[in-house]
Amino acid sequence: MLKKCMGVINLDENEDMIQELTRNRLLASIPIAGRYRVIDFILSSLSNAGVENVGIFSKMQCRSLTDHIGDGRPWDLNRRVEGIRVFNFSTLEPRVDDVYSFANNIEYFERSAQEYLLLTSSYMVCNIDFNEVMDFHKRSGDDITIVYKHVDDAQDNFFLCETLDIDEDGRVEGAGRNIGKDNEADICMEMYLMKKTIFIDLLTECVTSGRFRKIKNAIYSSLDRYKVRAFEYKGYLRCINSLQAYYKASMEMLNPRIYKQLFLDERPIYTKTTTEVPAKYLEGNAVKNSIIGNGSIIEGTVKNSILFRKVHIGKGAVVNNCIIFQGATIGDGCKLTNIIADKYVDIEPGKELKGDKDMPFVVAKKRELVREV
Repeated sequence: MLKKCMGVINLDENEDMIQELTRNRLLASIPIAGRYRVIDFILSSLSNAGVENVGIFSKMQCRSLTDHIGDGRPWDLNRRVEGIRVFNFSTLEPRVDDVYSFANNIEYFERSAQEYLLLTSSYMVCNIDFNEVMDFHKRSGDDITIVYKHVDDAQDNFFLCETLDIDEDGRVEGAGRNIGKDNEADICMEMYLMKKTIFIDLLTECVTSGRFRKIKNAIYSSLDRYKVRAFEYKGYLRCINSLQAYYKASMEMLNPRIYKQLFLDERPIYTKTTTEVPAKYLEGNAVKNSIIGNGSIIEGTVKNSILFRKVHIGKGAVVNNCIIFQGATIGDGCKLTNIIADKYVDIEPGKELKGDKDMPFVVAKKRELVREV
């Protein structure tokens, strides 16, 4: 159990390619898989490994995130001492990188009781056993361990993700970026395990020298000073760094084989719980290969789609390959294909909306489509 390790979830993530869903929320709090949020996967992995101190370093517009996290009870992080904390920072600068946020909260790291620090992002969707990572790190005797996955679908599923150059002994020799040239790549999962003192030293160097605005860049530039080794993760992985990546990963979760790889009995994925009545299927409904959230009312046809809580599908409506967020209403006779409808969207009866299978059409949050004349 990682009681001697603190978890740091760094939400300084590039949201440029998923702005349709992040105008009113952070990437970490985007709904996924019918009842979860993107951040639930990394939070659950930390909780399942026994981490008792988790700091989430957020940017502006974190209201939905803090509402979802609450006191951390679903992840057993509602504790008097340490537990879960959300550090939110705002500034007049248009963009501030993580070094600024970490440095302004240096006392949080210095006063924590843990010896080790595990720095992660939120948008790597996986179910990883961090105890295996810690065992690997201790056996190696190295300074820093970086988690990666060797993939053969880099062009399709990991575009613009960071990559690692790893030698035959597992040492990290450099880092780059996947620009879609090759299908095979060692994808960096942006998970870095080290002693807390090393993290503080790197952070101090970033501030005093002014060379780096991101802590991971300081790690990559220090490969000659620190022993940095790579740990290979072999489970299911997707990076939610674009609208296409989000849509594709969501649709994959309708595959029972993939769903079972991600939602493991021995390492559950936790989330905020709500009290809802079961979904209601009225006369004339037809549902096939879909995830249906509690409180939904289905009067029409739903195929290969994900519906969150309290969604209403009207009579004669056909919803195919869609993701419908909480509280949305799809009017009678609507025909939706390859659509992402945000929370509380109200689509009037008879509307026909169609996106591309590789580029879904997004109906924005709190937007009501005007009836065409």
